[in-house]
Amino acid sequence: MRITGRTAALFALPAIIIYGMFLLYPAVRGLMMSFTNAQGVVGGHFIGLDNYRQLLSDQTIRAALVNSVLFTVIIVVVQNTLGLALAYWLHAVPAVRGFVRPGLLVPAMMSTVVVGYVWQFIYSPLGGPLDLIMGGLGLGRFETVWLGNNHTALAAIAVANIWMYLGYSTTIFLSNYLAIPNEIFEAAKTDGAGGWQRFRRVDWHLLGPSLTVNLTISVIGTLRIFELPFVMTGGGPANATETLNLDIYTTSFGLFQFGYGTAMAVLLLVLTLAVAWPQVVLLRRREVTY
Repeated sequence: MRITGRTAALFALPAIIIYGMFLLYPAVRGLMMSFTNAQGVVGGHFIGLDNYRQLLSDQTIRAALVNSVLFTVIIVVVQNTLGLALAYWLHAVPAVRGFVRPGLLVPAMMSTVVVGYVWQFIYSPLGGPLDLIMGGLGLGRFETVWLGNNHTALAAIAVANIWMYLGYSTTIFLSNYLAIPNEIFEAAKTDGAGGWQRFRRVDWHLLGPSLTVNLTISVIGTLRIFELPFVMTGGGPANATETLNLDIYTTSFGLFQFGYGTAMAVLLLVLTLAVAWPQVVLLRRREVTY
């Protein structure tokens, strides 16, 4: 039976309706609300670009933007570097790979809220495992209130995020490694390329697809980070861990400034697209087929 264009459109219609109701309409409605002074999900008067002008002079937004960018840089660099190193090692040691691989995704499958509370306990200055271990190793002078110190709080949350998604990044890199024909590695070995030299001249270029996926996912995910800062610090101390997403939540559902909060959400969307789109284009250009 041949399906005509009209029949295909009828089959796709339910999905299109659901997509429009739950994605397109809220997006358009939110954009419209960002130009109002709405104090709730309905109502408000049109105020033009006043919300966006206020964003430019809002010190809290600037601090949240800096925190979001800094958090993203830390996560993207550290998580993908460690994930790539771990994938390289697992690919080189098949016996260990078969034992470890089933557990790589377990942390990422856990509830983010649960992970936040677990790491909040680990960092606790009142009997937390981290300070107890450091004291037992004679490193007591380095103990601090990890989540209460504005110099360490953001990094402490970043560690929890890296722990949660390191196995995810590793799995993607390892999958790319396993897709590369062994003949390529054997040829590199025959030519005398091994270790760092092989990685720099062979592996790095052939891992382009997994690098694109990992960097894109980690950049988008960390720019939109919300749960861990919300659970572990609530944005404190002194806004040291306040992120754009957390600020959007506080402004919209804490202060009920839905118009201004929506404008902040639009800003976050524009920032995410401005970073992710050029990144994907550049990374796709360096991918090598084999």
